[in-house]
Amino acid sequence: MNTERQHIEIRGLQVEIVRKDIKNLHVGVYPPNGRVRVAAPIRLNKDAVRLAVISRLAWVRRQQAKFQQQERQSQREMVSGETHFVRGRRYRLSVIESDETARVVVPRTTRRLELFVRPEDGRECRQRVLDRWYRELLRQQIVELLAKWEPRIGVQVRKWGIRKMRTRWGTCNREAGRIWVNLELAKKPPSCLEFIVVHELVHLLERRHNDRFRDLMDQTLPAWRQHRELLNRAPLSHQSWRY
Repeated sequence: MNTERQHIEIRGLQVEIVRKDIKNLHVGVYPPNGRVRVAAPIRLNKDAVRLAVISRLAWVRRQQAKFQQQERQSQREMVSGETHFVRGRRYRLSVIESDETARVVVPRTTRRLELFVRPEDGRECRQRVLDRWYRELLRQQIVELLAKWEPRIGVQVRKWGIRKMRTRWGTCNREAGRIWVNLELAKKPPSCLEFIVVHELVHLLERRHNDRFRDLMDQTLPAWRQHRELLNRAPLSHQSWRY
């Protein structure tokens, strides 16, 4: 699908306009700072888009206010005493330096993670060890969710994977039958991961976020809007995400 992007200012708002071969205009406000993005049909001129945003201005401001109030994490320094999230729960990190143990993460209780590293390992190395553990944790969850939801939705994923993504919780390539899930979801409540997996599987049936897509989501996961709201309320990392 061909797209054309431009940025304009509307009553003090910086707005990104993405023109696509679509029928209806959509205004979105995204975390972490309430970025405004408009998906607009190619046929609409700039004035029409401007009027559409102005008509939704009160809603846009309310959404931005919600994001400004949302809890945020600073960049983790990977030292003992820090808080890290696992499946929506807070854990206290204990860093244990040793030349005689493997670099691993061990959850000792529901409140404490032990990170075993070498004395010379810096922040980036420690982060890689934790990310590797997050990845395996997420992989186990996704395998179970695909086994649950593929037959219910009537689709089959040809390939799936986990990766760090700066702008999305998940993506779907309908033609390739492939989905990707953001590694950051290992930190979120399980219902958030389930929502994203179902969301991407439904995209194998419907590419766009249109009425048919929403109807399919309603039929498949009736509480999907609540799960989406929980994901949007969950503490944000120092990076920027949107959905």
